[in-house]
Amino acid sequence: MLKQRNTVVTALFGLALMAFAGAANATLPIQTWKTDSGAKVMFMRTEALPMLDVRVDFPAGSRNDPAGKEGLASVVSDMLGRGAKGMSEDQIADGFADTGANFGSDAGVDYAGFQLRTLTAQPQFDKSIALFEKVMQQPEFKDDILKRELSRSVSDLKEELTKPGPLASRAFMQAMYPKHPYGTPVTEASLNAITLKDVQDFYQNRYLVKYAVVSMVGNLTREQAEKLANQLTANLPQGTLTSNPLGGEDYEALQAQEQGKLIHIDHPAEQSHILVGLPAMRRGTPDYFDLLVANHVIGGGGFVSRLMNEIREKRGLAYSVYSYFMPLGDAGPYQVGMQTRRDKTHEALGLLNSTLDNFIQNGPTQAELDAAKKNLIGGFPLRIDSNSDLVANLSMMGIYNMPLNFLDTWTSNIQKVTVQSAREAFARHVKKDKLVTVVVGGQP
Repeated sequence: MLKQRNTVVTALFGLALMAFAGAANATLPIQTWKTDSGAKVMFMRTEALPMLDVRVDFPAGSRNDPAGKEGLASVVSDMLGRGAKGMSEDQIADGFADTGANFGSDAGVDYAGFQLRTLTAQPQFDKSIALFEKVMQQPEFKDDILKRELSRSVSDLKEELTKPGPLASRAFMQAMYPKHPYGTPVTEASLNAITLKDVQDFYQNRYLVKYAVVSMVGNLTREQAEKLANQLTANLPQGTLTSNPLGGEDYEALQAQEQGKLIHIDHPAEQSHILVGLPAMRRGTPDYFDLLVANHVIGGGGFVSRLMNEIREKRGLAYSVYSYFMPLGDAGPYQVGMQTRRDKTHEALGLLNSTLDNFIQNGPTQAELDAAKKNLIGGFPLRIDSNSDLVANLSMMGIYNMPLNFLDTWTSNIQKVTVQSAREAFARHVKKDKLVTVVVGGQP
């Protein structure tokens, strides 16, 4: 769960958009090194604004939840920042607010971490960094707070399971990943099984300095950045993981575990929620850009995508249709989704499948490809137009060991995509007989 304390730093955030207006047309000065304690650092200096964005990430995502205690990674992330070496959660929140800083913690499927946005002016900078350091390195996990957060999580889960959207997503992931932690659901029983010792052990065993990635973007010199990275990681837990923190299963292995299937969950909602997809892409796959462009044509390009044109514009069967690849440590999902009236479920799903089938077989036209490439390249500056966007990209690059020139070569790699390479990549990763379909609502 993401925790954000919105403070006066956000007043500067809008100005950051102008600061990076030319970033897409220049080499991004990304630097990397190791701290004295062994953590990886990703750093980019930006001088336009007196602020710093920093993330510290660890291999502590939900894929590492122990069997029967699914949800632990998220619970641990949520507990961090709710107590630290004699400080209560209110004192921590007030401390960041007093310095004008934003603090947060979050957990995904592969990694979990902390984030901070702070002014670099003194004395605010030193105070916010000292508090950030304490929260990361000296957390205190209290039983009463754990019970409160678990109760809240159980309540949230019960509410989610009454809604068609979460029900569809849950069934979809379980069907795509029947033998993989990406598909193992959090349950009321698994949350209630989590103990204070589980939380403490997970922090000690997964938030390890040897695997930490410190990502920083802001108004610091290299010397200041080195000092800060050492400070933030000096007293993190030590240890070695017994398994690869990123897994390593590609789409072929995961798709081989299960044949395609159709799952229908009856629900009284006025709209049927439909998801179609399969495990499809690891982070760093060589045909990433071919898949990105191909998906932009079929469903990732909004109103100019083929699915949107066929399903919404021509027939009015759905307000929105979308698709995307989610690259992860192991092959993440390719997902196509839409909502439609209950009585139009069969018609809309049939049209979605026929449009997708045609694209798998034939790929994009030259005109569609050219338009997609132009749109993607034109929108690239928005991906790196602020400190927070840049630090998110640096974090991803550090976590998944991406090349330092990934952003510099992004547009040129898009330009290299051809009709043939896009078609072949899409057909290679998205196989009709492996597609999982989940419908929550009317009969498919």
